[in-house]
Amino acid sequence: MPGTYCEIDLDKEKRDAFVYAIKNHYWYQMYIDDLPIWGIVGEADENGEDYYLWTYKKLEIGFNGNRIVDVNLTSEGKVKLVPNTKIQMSYSVKWKKSDVKFEDRFDKYLDPSFFQHRIHWFSIFNSFMMVIFLVGLVSMILMRTLRKDYARYSKEEEMDDMDRDLGDEYGWKQVHGDVFRPSSHPLIFSSLIGSGCQIFAVSLIVIIVAMIEDLYTERGSMLSTAIFVYAATSPVNGYFGGSLYARQGGRRWIKQMFIGAFLIPAMVCGTAFFINFIAIYYHASRAIPFGTMVAVCCICFFVILPLNLVGTILGRNLSGQPNFPCRVNAVPRPIPEKKWFMEPAVIVCLGGILPFGSIFIEMYFIFTSFWAYKIYYVYGFMMLVLVILCIVTVCVTIVCTYFLLNAEDYRWQWTSFLSAASTAIYVYMYSFYYYFFKTKMYGLFQTSFYFGYMAVFSTALGIMCGKYFLLKPDKPEFHHWDPI
Repeated sequence: MPGTYCEIDLDKEKRDAFVYAIKNHYWYQMYIDDLPIWGIVGEADENGEDYYLWTYKKLEIGFNGNRIVDVNLTSEGKVKLVPNTKIQMSYSVKWKKSDVKFEDRFDKYLDPSFFQHRIHWFSIFNSFMMVIFLVGLVSMILMRTLRKDYARYSKEEEMDDMDRDLGDEYGWKQVHGDVFRPSSHPLIFSSLIGSGCQIFAVSLIVIIVAMIEDLYTERGSMLSTAIFVYAATSPVNGYFGGSLYARQGGRRWIKQMFIGAFLIPAMVCGTAFFINFIAIYYHASRAIPFGTMVAVCCICFFVILPLNLVGTILGRNLSGQPNFPCRVNAVPRPIPEKKWFMEPAVIVCLGGILPFGSIFIEMYFIFTSFWAYKIYYVYGFMMLVLVILCIVTVCVTIVCTYFLLNAEDYRWQWTSFLSAASTAIYVYMYSFYYYFFKTKMYGLFQTSFYFGYMAVFSTALGIMCGKYFLLKPDKPEFHHWDPI
């Protein structure tokens, strides 16, 4: 027998709200034992004049042993919306035995025809072709171009002083006395590098755990895992950020530690709290409880900060001493004029195109799983894309850094970081296309929710990409840089 769970006094305001929801095809989502079910609010007649509300929810729950393995929802009881009436909402539950195993109960929610589509495989193949091309390009630069540079510089060393003075010297060797000069704003730079290393570690660990444990089977498990791993990897942030800041001669290491520790949490929490105020205003279920906010703040102050301090101390003591193969000139060398396409701003803008091109198809699948409520389960694809992104970003950064140094511009640190981090700009621009052409979102809350969290995602991706190429001096007989 159906049971009544509530009664609605349908005044004009509530009727208008239901009519608005039916006109815009609103639907709702519920969970029973972490299994999602969806239902539609109501429907309109053929003429669009009368509107009807589904008042009876028929739940059919399948069980295997003492475990729920299947849930289905059927909406019935169509009632016309008439002001100043009372509408009873009722439901019934029917239990039935099922042969579905508990570990296979999410299989019907997966969409292999979408995630394992031929286009998905083709995008991976296309990205691998891009990797081969870039690796070949970088190999040509390092093996052929640099060999010619070494040969030219060897000839110059054999010349006498008169010939050398009359010779036309140019190229990256001319900036050997300035290339190890500390970057501008080293405190912010080292904090971004440390945060990027931590984001990369979190991404790698979470993807591996998701491949092993199938985190999509438990609601909220992916977010909980990401928060736990982020807190646990805080020493990575402190180690790389603190050691880089020490090598650049920074003295305010405590301030650098605080900025590095709270850079990402402040960005995420600030955006989440801003959106949360809008959600509270709209009485949305997406509003974050106050207790959750307090718990996140406690994790930042009592877990992330102490672990970041440990990493910073280790980084400063183990790898914080500069070990440059040559002295830095006391007076900075003047930067000669160069062609417009060798300017750092142009290099930065062009640097993110290839990394974005290697991942934008995967971005479509990730966006669809998050914003269209599909369950993302092909974490093997995500791992391949992460590896491809690493290789492409490293290759692009090598090429950009070589071009900049060859133009005798020693401001390579920020250019190296931003040329890879500019991938975030293209991802955020793609999110605009996805919003207007692939979703049906509208209104202040949905727009702020979408673009707010997409800004956080894009910024974190950019910081992670920017850290992919840390440089250190090697082989003192040459002024040569190797990736670590």
